[in-house]
Amino acid sequence: MSSSAVPDSGSSVGAVASVRGSGFGWWKVLVTGAVGAAVVNLIVFAVARLAGASLVVVDGGAQHPITVGGVIGSSVVPLVVGLGAALLAALWKPVFLRIAQYVGSGLALLSVAGPLSADADGGTVAALSLMHITLGVAVFTTLELRRRHGLHRRHP
Repeated sequence: MSSSAVPDSGSSVGAVASVRGSGFGWWKVLVTGAVGAAVVNLIVFAVARLAGASLVVVDGGAQHPITVGGVIGSSVVPLVVGLGAALLAALWKPVFLRIAQYVGSGLALLSVAGPLSADADGGTVAALSLMHITLGVAVFTTLELRRRHGLHRRHP
């Protein structure tokens, strides 16, 4: 035995238990992703407002103002519904986490077409597009967090 080898002290069982207890539960992942996306999108909203964007979208002749409540709701609801479905499916087959990462992120990025075709000023279009991109990044990173730190457990 070399001088750098440490004999087994019998504490490996405690180490395994502490590693298993360190993963993020599914609900923590949902909260982290939703709060993170909402905060980033609120920052984008504030910067757009400070930059002079009208934050009004015209649809069918009617003006639809973008509000703080709308930003929060549009950030949190789709993320929680989509991630919740992915996390539930992953309890059955863990491969769904990886599939949902790409499908969810892709759908969020494809939804950028909405703001890009909106009848609004450039600042509003840029802000809304960035908010959609933020959701795509949030979906991918949130599911990656769960995939990397939660796969060793089937239940939170």
